[in-house]
Amino acid sequence: MNLLDSLGSLRSLTAGPWIYPVVATSILLDVFLPVLPSGFLVITAATAAATATAATPGMPSLLPLLLCAATASVLGDFLAYRLARRGGARLDRAIARSKRLSLAQERLGTALTRGGGLLVVLARFAPAGRSVVSLGAGAAKRRVEEFLPWSALAGVTWASYSVGLGWLGGQWLGATWFSAGVSTLALFLAGGLAAYLIRRPAVAPAPAS
Repeated sequence: MNLLDSLGSLRSLTAGPWIYPVVATSILLDVFLPVLPSGFLVITAATAAATATAATPGMPSLLPLLLCAATASVLGDFLAYRLARRGGARLDRAIARSKRLSLAQERLGTALTRGGGLLVVLARFAPAGRSVVSLGAGAAKRRVEEFLPWSALAGVTWASYSVGLGWLGGQWLGATWFSAGVSTLALFLAGGLAAYLIRRPAVAPAPAS
């Protein structure tokens, strides 16, 4: 496939207003199904938008795409939070059997109690981290005002980073699948870094003299 064919196929895939509900649905559901390619969809749409002109009608626009991705992210987090909060004893037992969920729930509770929700923001980038944190916050019965503002910040940060990667890739490499792939790789690298920071053990405070 030559460059022009690649350019045309990527644009044809993202052309039309349907791209927004597809992106929103993927982001909304990937809190329950982390295998959905929501990040790739956002980046691909942003890559096409980066080189859109008046001669290419129907291409997605960056600001609506950003708002769509951020809103769907927050709504998905909140839905998972509410479902977990109402999950009852069965969900509590499931979390207790999962070392990963139990640890995330403990760390999240500590972070929110101290007034810091950086863990929520980092988890939005880590593989399946969004699911673990949102479900953990609900199961731990954290107050919505403790969780939701950090979820909103996480959604906006992730959406801005993903759209920005797609836009930069499109500007530098053109609206091609190669460009979208490079940008997606950068998103995965950010996810790997976030996962490392989350798993790194906290430094214990020095004992008082």
